[in-house]
Amino acid sequence: MRLEEHLQRVGTFGFTERQTRFLLLVLRHSGVCLARQYCTYAGIVRGQKTHDFFRRLVSRRLATPYACARPRSRVYHLHHKALYRAIGEPETRLRRPTTLGRAVERLMILDHLVAHPETTWLAAEREKVEHFVGEGLHEDHLPSITFTGRTGQTRRFFAERLPIGLPNRESGYVFVWLATQEVPIDFRGYLEQHADLLRRLKSWRIHLLAPGHLARHVPRYELAFREQLGQPLRLDVVDEVRWYFEQLRQGAPNRGPRFQAARRDFAGPRFRALYRTWRLRGERALTVASSSLAADAMAAGHGRLVCEVVARQYLHLTPLVGTA
Repeated sequence: MRLEEHLQRVGTFGFTERQTRFLLLVLRHSGVCLARQYCTYAGIVRGQKTHDFFRRLVSRRLATPYACARPRSRVYHLHHKALYRAIGEPETRLRRPTTLGRAVERLMILDHLVAHPETTWLAAEREKVEHFVGEGLHEDHLPSITFTGRTGQTRRFFAERLPIGLPNRESGYVFVWLATQEVPIDFRGYLEQHADLLRRLKSWRIHLLAPGHLARHVPRYELAFREQLGQPLRLDVVDEVRWYFEQLRQGAPNRGPRFQAARRDFAGPRFRALYRTWRLRGERALTVASSSLAADAMAAGHGRLVCEVVARQYLHLTPLVGTA
């Protein structure tokens, strides 16, 4: 990682070290922030120093403020290309305008990172790949999606751009996931995509952040976690799953008794998520699904799902629709 190098470059914009470290966190992970998040990060009470910091960001056109329903509240979008160039990400999508929903998601992620200052977080695709390859893993073990365009194929790693916390004395790797739906369809896909990586790590946990309105659906996410990672497929089941997936990919030309039985057995959300991953990763997806390494880590307490219901409200940001 090049955190210190990035810190020095962002520091050339003339902010204090504390302000620079906060800006670096925002630039790397969210692109948007609130004044209260800076106060929490800095351990200070909101006052003149905070006001001067954000006024300076706005006056120098490094950030744009957006009004909220609550008086004097603002969401600040850091968008100046020079800031992102300083961290080697001049074309990151965090610079672009986004929807209210996406802005709130990023603020929730930033709140989580600010609350865990003891953790060093991986952010960009490049640094995640460099880290895990440096730890001895092959790129094929990392979650990836291949896009085909006019100029050929492009392989993207860690497409969700969610933070990954590095191990420290208290814990292993931390993978952050923000729940945004009542049904954990995307979460299952995320687990399948990361299963090959997780089974190669000594200790890890997935930290699930659930907004208050989704709190009652947390058990669904816990079930998805147990099904996708904690129940390895038997080899005879893998053979049948492979055959069934091949039929689906071909448009199900064979709809005889074997296909009907397989459709009944593999109709659940677990296998729908596995099918999508199989379409992306081929046979490796089934090899990982039959491995017991992730399940063994879970049984030993080295692989865990930690669920946290986010109590903080973000409804006062409603005037930001389509602007932040």
